[in-house]
Amino acid sequence: MTYPPPKYHGETGEKSAWHRPADTKPELVYPNGTQVHYLATGASTGGLFGLYRWECGPGVTGPNPHFHRSISESFYILSGVMSIYNGDRWIEAEPGDWVHVPIGGVHGFKNRSGAPVSMLLHFSPGAPREGYFEGLARLDEMSDDEKAAFYLEHDNIWIDQG
Repeated sequence: MTYPPPKYHGETGEKSAWHRPADTKPELVYPNGTQVHYLATGASTGGLFGLYRWECGPGVTGPNPHFHRSISESFYILSGVMSIYNGDRWIEAEPGDWVHVPIGGVHGFKNRSGAPVSMLLHFSPGAPREGYFEGLARLDEMSDDEKAAFYLEHDNIWIDQG
C-alpha cells in the first residue's frame, strides 16, 4: 500500500486548521433529547469523511440492522454502553471500543443500557448524512412511499430480520 497522490502542491503549508470548542451547541436535537454535533461534514472535508458526535439519553433509541452501498461507518464509544449489531449479533460496546463497518456491512445500534451514551460516528467517504439525520425527525409525516424514497436517497438499506 502506498500513499495517495498529493493534493497539496505548495511549498510552505497552509494555515487551514479549524477548531470547534467542546461547548459548541449541537446542530440537531431530536424530540427524544438525542443531540447530534456536526464535527466535520462531508462538505467541510471535501468529501473525504464525515464525523459526528451522537449523544443520546437513557431511553432506547437507534436504528435496526441495515447496510450502506456507498459508505463505511465507524463507531467510537466515548461514554456509556451502546449495543451495536455487527452483522451477526449485538455486542455491548463500552468507552474506548471502536467498531468499523465496511461498505456493505450489516450493522445497527441501540442504546438499551438505561443510561446516556455518547459516541463518535465516522463515515467515509463524506456523504451528506446531515440530510438523513434531519429527515429522521420528519418520518412520522412521510407516507410509506416517501419513506422508501428517503431511505434510498440516503443509502440506508434495511435488513428484514423476520
